[in-house]
Amino acid sequence: MSRFLNVLRSWLVMVSIIAMGNTLQSFRDHSFLYEKLYTGKPNLVNGLQARTFGIWTLLSSVIRCLCAIDIHNKTLYHITLWTFFLALGHFLSELLVFGTAAPTIGVLAPLMVASFSILGMLVGLRYLEAEPVSRQKKRN
Repeated sequence: MSRFLNVLRSWLVMVSIIAMGNTLQSFRDHSFLYEKLYTGKPNLVNGLQARTFGIWTLLSSVIRCLCAIDIHNKTLYHITLWTFFLALGHFLSELLVFGTAAPTIGVLAPLMVASFSILGMLVGLRYLEAEPVSRQKKRN
């Protein structure tokens, strides 16, 4: 396996662990969401919305962790890539369309993580596509 894919796997595990922490925080105390993320319209944040956000974050975390474990599974790889596109779209829409988020570190951090992850995973696709060819050459 290429060094880049190993680094990408480590990144996915790290992002997954951080997301698990965000999930727990969403279930424990929903003030986290209106103090750090949805500062534009904090009155829209309630317990139900926080738990929904928590489940969405947990699902993304599990998918990303599974991809790190089985990075050669192309279907899982593409689903994982989509989790980052969805996160980027969500936070950009809350920031630019709905006005529920302000450009604070609480929103900029997930935007940067999603953007770097998308970039890394798109580069990783090239390594994934190149690996089976190199494995076949070793067999011949």
